[in-house]
Amino acid sequence: MSGVLPSRTLLINPVASPLQFALYEGGKLQRSWERDGYASEILLPELDRLVEEGLDEILYVNGPGSQMGIKLTYIALETLRLLRGIPFGAVSAFALNGGRPLKAMGRLYFVKEKETIITQPLEETIVQEFSFPSSLEALEREPGNRPDYRLPAV
Repeated sequence: MSGVLPSRTLLINPVASPLQFALYEGGKLQRSWERDGYASEILLPELDRLVEEGLDEILYVNGPGSQMGIKLTYIALETLRLLRGIPFGAVSAFALNGGRPLKAMGRLYFVKEKETIITQPLEETIVQEFSFPSSLEALEREPGNRPDYRLPAV
């Protein structure tokens, strides 16, 4: 046995309701869980607990979706990067929902057409379902880690 622990990566989905988390070790999904409530109340205690257990990297869904959840998560992760040196990256919400339309506001949905994301009104309500891949290798990362809001702040 080499004694080297597998790298631990946390993936956070702040656009889902309830808030979703997944923990990967050595790039493989170990467990996932959800927390009901507001991101402003849930995120920091959950991060604090997981950082104490040891994390090598954090990924988060940077959008499109809940601007408040994305913003709070980005600020928390940037703070952890500065204070604890834990790097973080981003993935698109489309990577966790099979590319289906994502709720924007009202009847508007974010729709991905090839490499372009547009907003489009849809008559039918689309259930927002997300799932974590079994391996991080299957997950396409965004080129940067900044939020992808897509809609102007209201």
